Amino acid sequence: MKLLIVSGLSGSGKSIALDTLEDCGYYCIDNLPVTLLEDFINHVMLVDKLTYAKTAIGIDARNQSESLISFSDSLALIRNKKIDCEIIFMQAEETTLLKRYSETRRRHPLTDLNVPLREALAIEKEMLTPIARHASVIIDTSRTHYHQLRELIRERIGERHVRHISLQFQSFGFKHGVPLDADFVFDARSLPNPYWIPELRGLTGKDQPVIDFLNEQELVAELFKDVTGFLERWIPRFEAEGRSYLTVAIGCTGGQHRSVYLVDALARQFKGPFLNVIVRHRELQ
Repeated sequence: MKLLIVSGLSGSGKSIALDTLEDCGYYCIDNLPVTLLEDFINHVMLVDKLTYAKTAIGIDARNQSESLISFSDSLALIRNKKIDCEIIFMQAEETTLLKRYSETRRRHPLTDLNVPLREALAIEKEMLTPIARHASVIIDTSRTHYHQLRELIRERIGERHVRHISLQFQSFGFKHGVPLDADFVFDARSLPNPYWIPELRGLTGKDQPVIDFLNEQELVAELFKDVTGFLERWIPRFEAEGRSYLTVAIGCTGGQHRSVYLVDALARQFKGPFLNVIVRHRELQ
């Protein structure tokens, strides 16, 4: 039996994630109190194993803080019953969340006359720390729109083939910030930059002239070899520890040339029957 617990900050996309999982065949329940988790497992999931073979439960800050503090105990009880349980935690930068609430004009569940939105976001983040601490995968949606998030959920969780680990390669530009959900970040800014060649400036790492240019650079080949060797050594160790997801981010200045080229090259290198390889070019999206 498979149980996904979906949690995260309000406005980060939990509802979209649950809707996507429902489309992928999961029985989804939103805002189940943590105190009812054990009863739900014992009296619902284990009683009707066919209906609830794939279940996703949303847990958020609408729970009382006391029950969230005891989340670790509830999680241990679930896993003692031999249920495959993973936790997806969703987050976004504060400025992004403030903008989303401003645009939708929805009320944050923790705001009231004495608690403004910014303070409510800080309180919520602290309340959900016991869940975030156990997250199998953290998804940052600061620069992800509706359709991208649905595709990301389908790729990483909902329709993942039965393989050992899901490996996401992501390119980004340092000038736009480091991805918050990355497990490893590699810096490609020391490599020769196609941006300074006028005929290559308007292209990306997906265009053949840029690919040809970077293929000829010895430093590019050395970094690719070093990153490949590092991952080949450590991915099996993460698998041995039970990790299902791993995000490797490659950054350059703008996220257009070097990082895109390296991510595509790494994806080709690691794509195979035992790895679910996902490619995401943040700045190109």
